[in-house]
Amino acid sequence: MTPKILLFSELTTRQIYDILQLRSEVFVVEQDCVYQDIDGHDDKAYHVLFYDEQILVAYSRILPPGAYFDELSIGRVIVKETHRSQKLGHELMKTSIDFSLKTFPKSMIKISAQQYLIKFYESHGFVISGEGYLEDGIPHISMKLESH
Repeated sequence: MTPKILLFSELTTRQIYDILQLRSEVFVVEQDCVYQDIDGHDDKAYHVLFYDEQILVAYSRILPPGAYFDELSIGRVIVKETHRSQKLGHELMKTSIDFSLKTFPKSMIKISAQQYLIKFYESHGFVISGEGYLEDGIPHISMKLESH
């Protein structure tokens, strides 16, 4: 699987549909969380897409500094349930981090992580920053990665 990293303006209608479908499938249905996924930030983001044949199986969005947080941000990190055993989440994060730091050198990356994924993000160099909080009814924590 070769990732594609595209600006919103470069996405096809099919890719936008695939992104929204996968995000809804996991964040709304699987996690049983009613929230406003379409938040007005997608048009400012870089979108990281991993397709297996014609199916979007992993995705993240990268928001430039100032677009959401003051810092660079990686969010909406997601892997389709059928592909989680393939360690695709690690490949997705490595791709997202590498692209982020190459595109925005010397930037700190801030994420709003679901707390059950702390160890996953720590394995990619993120450290906890602050206290936990509820976001859309799910425990989250702020984490940061210093650029090298």
